[in-house]
Amino acid sequence: MFRGCREGMTMTESTRTETTRTVAVAGGNLEVRTAGHAGPALVFVHYWGGSANTWDRVLDHLPPAQATVRFDQRGWGRSRELPGPFHLDRLADDLARVTETCAAGPFVLVGHSMGGKVSQLLAARRPAGLAGLLLVAPGTPQPPATVTEEYRQGLSHAYDSPETVRHALDHVLTAAPLTEPARTTAIRDSLRAAPGARCEWPLQGIAQDITAAARRIDVPVAVLAGEHDVVEPPQVLREHLLPHIPHASLTTVPGAGHLLPVEAPTAVAKAAADFLASLDA
Repeated sequence: MFRGCREGMTMTESTRTETTRTVAVAGGNLEVRTAGHAGPALVFVHYWGGSANTWDRVLDHLPPAQATVRFDQRGWGRSRELPGPFHLDRLADDLARVTETCAAGPFVLVGHSMGGKVSQLLAARRPAGLAGLLLVAPGTPQPPATVTEEYRQGLSHAYDSPETVRHALDHVLTAAPLTEPARTTAIRDSLRAAPGARCEWPLQGIAQDITAAARRIDVPVAVLAGEHDVVEPPQVLREHLLPHIPHASLTTVPGAGHLLPVEAPTAVAKAAADFLASLDA
């Protein structure tokens, strides 16, 4: 199903066998992890502070044959040495290269938070093979009034140290305690960033208005929201996303906060499976 990448075999923490593929992008390469053969492929795009590992537990709940693609975005994790700029359009360019190179057939973008906004930008370009868009607590096309300069400046320091990351996890990003392994991974990932990538989203990307692009999205779109998400609350998604992608459907996950892939991986995996099934209907 996949083509055009250099390969090496790795294992996830689950029983899924992944192939590591090298994809050329502006200024260097991305390491992309692929698995499975049954499509459409799910292409996972992580949040500001995350990595490919953000999706570990979601993948645990997918059928072993399900085709999946995941990677560390430019400036994060294994991709932190890639040069800037780290703006949303450059991240969308990288995502386009990943899908062009590693998804030979139809694919669905599964974007979380910042990754959701990047996914909207790529979907607006209407790339060949795009079958749908699953947005998980996504950044909205239209920034709400709460995204003030003061808010953005404060947010830019959320990942300054292990202590600030712990505070963000406990008081902003989650609605319930994470498992210790998930918490450890989240702290590590949030600190493994290029300085420019760490600042780009809070100071620029979160406030960027992409409503014109969002209105060009012409594939099925499903949106997943956490009931107690204080970053992208369900009401904010209703007011600042749905008017610009009016054919999108919104589902709320009870009891969950912003980090749905680690707080509610079963719900995210089910949403992905249900979305794929709806495409076949």
